[in-house]
Amino acid sequence: MARPIIVTADWDPEAGVWVATTGDLRGLVTEAATIEALRAKLPGMILDMLEEAGVSDIPASIEIIARASDRLAAAE
Repeated sequence: MARPIIVTADWDPEAGVWVATTGDLRGLVTEAATIEALRAKLPGMILDMLEEAGVSDIPASIEIIARASDRLAAAE
């Protein structure tokens, strides 16, 4: 069984979107307003990119690692 494609999703607070990238598939960069929208978008994009690259060993899954950070402010 093929290993999963690991996708990192980082929250961009200025743009208000999740930005997804992966080192497993060259050129994959996409964004979505929610993690749910990103999860819906990624499978089709990844399958299309693998097909274009001539890859026949399709990964069994996509693993999304989401990161977001917020600044802490002292209570007044």
